[in-house]
Amino acid sequence: MANRNNMMQSNVFHSQTGMGSTRPRQSKPIKAAFVLITMSLLVGCAVGPDYQSPSIELPSVWSGAKKASKSETPALADWWAQLNDPLLNELIEEAVEGNFDVATSKAKIREARASYRQAGGELLPTADGSASATRAKSNNNFSNTFKAGFDASWEVDLFGANKSAKDAARYGLDAAREELRSTLLTLIGDVASNYVTARGYQARLSLAYRTVKSQKETATLTDTKFKAGASSGVDVENAAGQAANTAANIPDLVTAYSEAVHRISVLTGKQPSALQARLKKTKRIPRPKLSQKTGIPADILINRPDVRLAERQYAQYTAKVATAEANRYPSVSLTGNIASSAAQLGDLGKSSSISWSFGPSLSVPLFNAGKLKAAAEVAQAQRDQYFIGYKSAVLTALEDVENAIVALTQERKKNSTLSVSTKHYRQAYKLSSELYKSGSSSFLDLLEAQRSLYSAEDSLLQSQVAIATDYIALNKALGGGWNGTIDSTKPEIVDASKGPRLASRTKAPVKVAFDK
Repeated sequence: MANRNNMMQSNVFHSQTGMGSTRPRQSKPIKAAFVLITMSLLVGCAVGPDYQSPSIELPSVWSGAKKASKSETPALADWWAQLNDPLLNELIEEAVEGNFDVATSKAKIREARASYRQAGGELLPTADGSASATRAKSNNNFSNTFKAGFDASWEVDLFGANKSAKDAARYGLDAAREELRSTLLTLIGDVASNYVTARGYQARLSLAYRTVKSQKETATLTDTKFKAGASSGVDVENAAGQAANTAANIPDLVTAYSEAVHRISVLTGKQPSALQARLKKTKRIPRPKLSQKTGIPADILINRPDVRLAERQYAQYTAKVATAEANRYPSVSLTGNIASSAAQLGDLGKSSSISWSFGPSLSVPLFNAGKLKAAAEVAQAQRDQYFIGYKSAVLTALEDVENAIVALTQERKKNSTLSVSTKHYRQAYKLSSELYKSGSSSFLDLLEAQRSLYSAEDSLLQSQVAIATDYIALNKALGGGWNGTIDSTKPEIVDASKGPRLASRTKAPVKVAFDK
């Protein structure tokens, strides 16, 4: 079929030229077309490695969890809602809106997006316009010359250097988006953890105040009995000492509570003291309603933004290897220009002198002291680092989940045991108090019962905090983060004027304000 087409084209050409079998002389446009066609065929060439998603063998189930199936997908969307605390939900939304790390990640997305557009522009032709006006004097004669021109150039991407650079920029944009998701995951976890911690310290402070009050009442009773001759001075001093010892824990608890509140405020982009009034009222320690499904280990490749970030960075640097390899090969550019020259400005478009040029240029790297080869080796070594980083991110994710599963499971068992222990110590204190008041028991028994009860109740509160904290850690490890819309298009600083203007010596300072 190809031969028939060639014969038909040949016959048509001969009949039009009337030259019979004589080979026609190719004109300049035909030669130019031949060059363009040849180059277009070469455009498809590429060097360097093609990116392929890495394949990592993962276990089928988590060692610390019951056997799971693919249908048991973990519910990671808005996981913090399971803690059933409306104020916590509000604080997380405020943190997503006002956190500075999130704002930085959004700026990185804008940077990566602009870099991607910039890299894409390298694949397209460029055009520039120029104009000039000169006045010259020669032998007392004056002359004017007006010129206008148009220059265009296009680098033919023979070996895919520019395309690889564009691919690298696209992968970089993907990585920036994953970095934002990773930042949000960490932020939400930190807000929730500090909130639980703050509520835990509030509960422990309330316990400490109640215990001190009870111990002071016991000390007063002991002093009354001492004055009546029914108790010793040692009992009085021990009672007062234990009340003071319990009260000594309060300043440390207040400090720790304040630090947690300050941290939440800063995470939301506010001044450290901004949330003191909102968190002042004591509330219960948040507890998850349901147990968290963990799915299968392969889920982390999809759910964990830090794992996806590492994979996108590996892809980005694979593309950079291809770019570095392509730079070692010849490059071809097509350039052209057209210019008009006239003595009068109005003659540029009608009575002017017009010139033009068009042609390809070839650049071949002959000797560069091994710089291009070394640059390719640098890119390869960087690619290896990010590939190792990806594997490390996967292992870290697996470790995080396994640790969180074990910690949450064991803490729940511990909490159950502490609940039983606290119940018995509470009953023991009640009996010891009644026996002491009736004179049937020594003061040391009552003192020990008070001390044991306070320790058991405080440990139980800490265990409740640990359960919520481990629940938060498990959701973070599984990749639970923010699923809402994030607008990354708005710049942090909006310039009042970007165009040409007279330079000003005095500049107004940038005002910085924090939410109160």
